[in-house]
Amino acid sequence: MAYTVTGQKHPDNEAERLDMLLRPFSIIGSVVIGWVNKLGSATLFLFLSLLKTFRPKQLSKIIHQLYYIGARSTTIIMLVSLFTGMVLGLQSHHALIQFGAQGAVGTLVALSLIRELGPVLTAIMITARAGSAISAEIGIQRISEQIDALHTMRIDPLRYLISPKITAAIISFPILTTLFNLIGIGGGYISGVLLLGLNKGTYFHSIQANVQMKDISDGLIKSLVFAIIVATVCCYQGYYAHLRKDSRGAKAVGLATTSAVVISCVLILVSDYIVTSLLI
Repeated sequence: MAYTVTGQKHPDNEAERLDMLLRPFSIIGSVVIGWVNKLGSATLFLFLSLLKTFRPKQLSKIIHQLYYIGARSTTIIMLVSLFTGMVLGLQSHHALIQFGAQGAVGTLVALSLIRELGPVLTAIMITARAGSAISAEIGIQRISEQIDALHTMRIDPLRYLISPKITAAIISFPILTTLFNLIGIGGGYISGVLLLGLNKGTYFHSIQANVQMKDISDGLIKSLVFAIIVATVCCYQGYYAHLRKDSRGAKAVGLATTSAVVISCVLILVSDYIVTSLLI
């Protein structure tokens, strides 16, 4: 330890050691504060957007976004759900036949889809197809100053751009999740009954006997939570793409789109666990 001529500790060395000791806590604190600030900002962003849903002339914009987010995602949802159900039917039959319980294939396929795979895979597919496009679209409008032009014309960008997208997502996700479940159960039927020779009546009776309304409602609650998360994150990332510190211009839009998809998928899985723990 360094000392001065009078025998006292050197102030510079003391300050440096204190700084080295506190630096990890400072970094963790700044990261946490940054996340809390973004969470609060995104929450206000969502709240203000939902309030503007009930303004005049919003219905036509919402219908347009329903087509863009919901109807145009139908094909990929049906394709993924069909093969997901077929794989579940194949794996369930392979596992249950060892215990002589192949009659429960329908129950396992249906409950796996309705309670878990349906909402999660639907949300991820919509994020990949529509969420990324929404983030890129809003980001381009931001860096090309179209959103600033809306302010100049006294048009609220949240009401004009964001609110219809969030509302359409909240409506579309449960509908597409239900479609995913139905097509997935059909895929399990193809795999289990048509290809592996299970009894058709046993397959559907096991589903009817064991799937309860609470299972369906829990899955739809998850889809609503995922809709709010995906729509908010994708719109928020695009809307504030110009404020990114790591890039500017077109690169900022690309990074904002990537961030929107990655953050949405991570939050889908995290919130899936949280919601499941609350509903069970």
